[in-house]
Amino acid sequence: MPFRHWLPMGALLLSFASVAQEVTLTRLDCGSGTNDPRRFTDTFAYTETSRPFTFSCYLIRRGSDVMVWDTGFLPGSTPNATNKPLADLLRQANVNPDDVKHVGISHFHADHTGQLAVLKNATLLIGKGDWDGITATPPMAGANVKGFAEWIAEKRKVEPLTGDKDVYGDGSVVVLRAPGHTPGHSILLVRLKEMGPVLLSGDAVHFIENYTGFGVPGFNVDRAQTLASIQRMQEIQKNLKATVIIQHDPRDIDKLPAFPAAAR
Repeated sequence: MPFRHWLPMGALLLSFASVAQEVTLTRLDCGSGTNDPRRFTDTFAYTETSRPFTFSCYLIRRGSDVMVWDTGFLPGSTPNATNKPLADLLRQANVNPDDVKHVGISHFHADHTGQLAVLKNATLLIGKGDWDGITATPPMAGANVKGFAEWIAEKRKVEPLTGDKDVYGDGSVVVLRAPGHTPGHSILLVRLKEMGPVLLSGDAVHFIENYTGFGVPGFNVDRAQTLASIQRMQEIQKNLKATVIIQHDPRDIDKLPAFPAAAR
């Protein structure tokens, strides 16, 4: 009898399930306003004093699993915090905040971590350098410790990342290490069946011009790491033919369908 390689039925079903999982990506409006672009260059690249600035969060669904990427400002905390509560936005998208399985954070600043508290059952995915900065005594300058208060006090689930993280083990959603803006800064790769790969920038860059021209804010923690991270993004975009979405640049909003519709 010829030799045959048999897979266990459980593994076979798991393989079929992985193939069948649809991945979708929805942008959530997590604030809007203006900013002084001169803050975001250490080479005097901008002369205007005001430029539109947006604050974006993202909802990723993979089959029945739900992930949130960045949580925006705490509503009302600053003039730019024009957003509705994250919990309300999720419910409008037919997601119960309690059902969110993962929350990925690009970095520890307040405009990305203001609404973590509501995602009480999620596992927090955050670069170890940023987690160390939050939990240090005293905390690192710029770290939004208040946003993580419940996470720390209640000992919620957290996974400090020292490298890239394939969230589901199939390459569909991958947190990518991209330090420089902060020590543990990350970006997110989402592979969609119809749209193709999408790369969410976090704050690796803030404007299209910073991406194409290697612009570095003077307040970043490491200039060389920032440049290396921008180069990594550009190489990923080229190799995967990915769509890059710069989270703070309102010119990139229309790359995804308007809420509550999702890119597929």
